[in-house]
Amino acid sequence: MLLTKETAGTRWHIRPDGPEKVTGALSYLTDRHMDGMLHGKVLRSEHAHAWILSIRTDIAEKLPGVRAVITCKDVPGMNRFGIAIPDQPVLCEDRVRYVGDAVAAVAADSLDIAEKALELIEVTYVQLPVLEDPEEAMKPEALKLHPSGNVLHRTNYKRGDAEAAFRECAFVVEETYYTPRQMHAYMETEGGLFVPEADGRLTVYAPTQHGYKDRMQLSRILAMPEEDIRIVSSPIGGSFGGKDELNIQPFGALLALKSGRPVKIHQNRWESVRSGLKRHPMKITMRTGANAEGRLVAHQVRIIADTGAYATLGPAVLNFATEHAMGPYRMIHVDVEGVSVYTNNGVSGEFRGFGGNQVIFALEGQIDRLAAKLGMDPWEFRSMNLREKDDPGPMGQRIVATEGARQVWNSINQSDVWLRKASCGSREGQLPWIHRGIGASVAMHGSGLGFGLPDFGGGKLCLNRSGKIEAAFGYEEFGQGLLSTLQIMLLDHFGCDKEDVEMIIGDTDRAPHSGSSTASRATTMLWQALQRMRQPFVDKLLKEAARQTGVAAEEMETGPRGIWMRSELQAAKEEGNKSVPLVTYKHLADEAQEPIRVASQIHFPTTPDAVVGGHFLYTYTGVAVEVEVDTLTGRVRVLDQFHAVAAGPVINPMGFLGQIEGGSSMALGFTLMEDALMVSGHYVTRNLDAYLVPTLPDTPAKFSLEAIEELPEGDPYGPRGIGEIGTVAVAPAIAAAVRDATNRWVTRLPITPEQLIETVDLGKGGGCYEEG
Repeated sequence: MLLTKETAGTRWHIRPDGPEKVTGALSYLTDRHMDGMLHGKVLRSEHAHAWILSIRTDIAEKLPGVRAVITCKDVPGMNRFGIAIPDQPVLCEDRVRYVGDAVAAVAADSLDIAEKALELIEVTYVQLPVLEDPEEAMKPEALKLHPSGNVLHRTNYKRGDAEAAFRECAFVVEETYYTPRQMHAYMETEGGLFVPEADGRLTVYAPTQHGYKDRMQLSRILAMPEEDIRIVSSPIGGSFGGKDELNIQPFGALLALKSGRPVKIHQNRWESVRSGLKRHPMKITMRTGANAEGRLVAHQVRIIADTGAYATLGPAVLNFATEHAMGPYRMIHVDVEGVSVYTNNGVSGEFRGFGGNQVIFALEGQIDRLAAKLGMDPWEFRSMNLREKDDPGPMGQRIVATEGARQVWNSINQSDVWLRKASCGSREGQLPWIHRGIGASVAMHGSGLGFGLPDFGGGKLCLNRSGKIEAAFGYEEFGQGLLSTLQIMLLDHFGCDKEDVEMIIGDTDRAPHSGSSTASRATTMLWQALQRMRQPFVDKLLKEAARQTGVAAEEMETGPRGIWMRSELQAAKEEGNKSVPLVTYKHLADEAQEPIRVASQIHFPTTPDAVVGGHFLYTYTGVAVEVEVDTLTGRVRVLDQFHAVAAGPVINPMGFLGQIEGGSSMALGFTLMEDALMVSGHYVTRNLDAYLVPTLPDTPAKFSLEAIEELPEGDPYGPRGIGEIGTVAVAPAIAAAVRDATNRWVTRLPITPEQLIETVDLGKGGGCYEEG
C-alpha cells in the first residue's frame, strides 16, 4: 500500500487527542498548577569531574520564601537510580562525574526565589582530571570513575573464523565510522508536579515511558511502599527514549515530602541539555570481505560506545548495536566485539533506534564500498547477499519467518527515486558546483526488549459504570499516536462508536502493568492483548444481555451504543444508526449482576534460543533518497525520499505515515546537522540556537512510503512496531547519495560542509553530477 497524506486520508481517523493538540488546549503534565504550589530547582555540578569537600546550605535555607533544601543527607532510601544498573547518585555525596550531576535542590514560593537560593548554596570542589575520550578512559593508568572501573559492558559474538576467511577473500574493505551525540530535543523538557496527599501517599505527574518502573525506582529512593506512590505519566510532549529513565522525579518527590506541599519542577532548555540523555556517540571499525562472485564471506566489527558518566541502559544499547552490526545479510564468518565506556561526558542512553542507527550507517557504508571494489551495482550486490525467509537471526537465533528483506528491496528497486538514478547525470541548466546524487540502503530492526529481559505486558477491558467499554493499558502517549491506534482497534473489535469507549493509559492507579512504551513494542502488545481479551469480553457482554432480554446470546452482537440483534445490525448501520439497540451499554452496566471485565497478561514474543538481547520479531525497511550538494558551501539538501517498510498490517494509516515521516526528519538531523559538542566534559551547544534540528525548509518536498502489509501465512503476531524503523536507514542512504553526487565517501556524521567543499572543476562530478 502506497501511503501518502492523500491515500492515508481515505482511511481518515481523527486522533482522540488531536483537536486539543492543534488548538493548544491540551494540558501537558508540565502545564499543571496547584494552589500553594512551590517551585523547585536543582543545583548541578560546575565541573565535569571533581571531589566534593563540602556543601553549605544554611544561607539558602534562611532566604525568605525558601521552604525546603535537600542534599544527599535528605535521601531516606537508596541514593541511586538507573533502570538496569542503579549507579547514578540522586544527590552526589563526595564526587561529581559530569556537569549534569545534582548536588542539592530547593523548593521556594517562586521561581525567582528558588534560583536565588541556588546561588546561595556553597559547594567546595577539588577538580579531577577529565576523561572525555573512551579510548583514553580504557587505559590502565586512567582514573577509575566507578569501583568496577571504566568499562561498563562488553559484547562478543563470533561465528566461524573471520580472520582466516579474510585471507580467502578476493576483496576486503576496512573503514572506521564516527557517529554523533544526538539530542532528543523534545518540545516539552523534563518536568512535573509532585503532590503529597493527605493520606500519606505521593502523586507524581511527570512524563515517563514506564510509569511502573518510575514507581519502583522512587520507592527505593523514598523508602516508601510502591503502592503509596501514584505515577500519572501521560500526556507527554515528546520523548524518543529520553524520558525512559528518571530525570527530575527524585528531586520533586523529595522536596514535596520534605515541605509537605506540592512542588513543580520544569527544566529550561539548558538544564535539559546538561542533565538529559543523548544518543551514544560511537566509533565503529568494520572490515568486510567478499569472494570474486560478490558473496559476503567475512565481517569483523569493533564498537566503542561513549556511555558518559553513568550506565542507564548503556549495556542494552550495546547489545542491540552488536546484534544489528550484521544487518539483513548472509555472512558466513562473523566477529563482533563491543565495549561501552564510562567517561566524564554527558550520559548516553535510550534513543529512538537504540544503537541500530550507528551500526547500520557503518554497515551500509561497507556494502557500498565493497560493491564499488567489485565493480557491481550496489543494489544488486545487496540482492545477492540478502537474507532469505527462513534464515536465522543475526546471532544465529530462531526468529519469525519473514520475507521482509526481499519485499523492501523489491519496493526500492521499483521506486521512482531509484529508477531516476540511471538518468541522473543527464539534466542541463544547473550551476557547475551543484551536484545531485541518489543512494539507497536497507535495514532490519528488532522489536521488543530481546531474550533474557522481562518483556511482559497486558491490559484490562471492562464495562464501566458509565456504560463505556473501558480499555486500560499501562502505556504512555508521547505523540506517537498510541491512543488513536488503540481506539481504532477497539472500534474494529466491537463495532461500536467512539463515544462508546473510554481509554485509560499512563496511570499506575488505574491501568495495569503493561511494560514500557519503548522498543517499538506497544502496538504489537496492544494488538495481542486485545486479540486474547476480545472474545471472552464479548461472551460476557452477550451473556448478560441474554439474561436481561431473554434473547439467546448467539442471536446478538455488539455494535454502536449497545447490543443488537444480528439480523438488524447491518440494516441499522446502513440507515445511519437511527435505530436503537436491543439493550444499551449503559443499561447493561446498570442492571448487571456482577462486573463485566476481563484481563490479559502476556509476554512479548521471544526467541527460544538463549541469545541475550536477541530478538524474535523484526521490521524491515529500505530507503532511497535524492540529494543536492552545493560544493561551494558544502551544504547537502535532501530533495526526495522513498521509504519501504515491511511491518505487517497497518492499523492507523495516518499514524503510520506520521511515524515514518517524523522518524526520517529526526534521522536527517542525525545525518546532516545534529551533534551535542563537548569540550573537556562541558557542552558547547547549550541551546537550540547552537544545536540545530531540522525544520520545515530542511525536509524534502517529496516523501513517499510503501507500507508492505503481507506476512507469511499463519503468522500469529500481527502488526510490528514502527516507532523506530523510520530513523535507522536514512543516514546511509544519504551518505550513498552524497558519494554518488561528489565521489566522496562519508565516514563521519553529521556530514559537515568542510567534508564536501571543493574547488569548482567543470569536469569533475559523481555519477549524478549536473553539468552546466
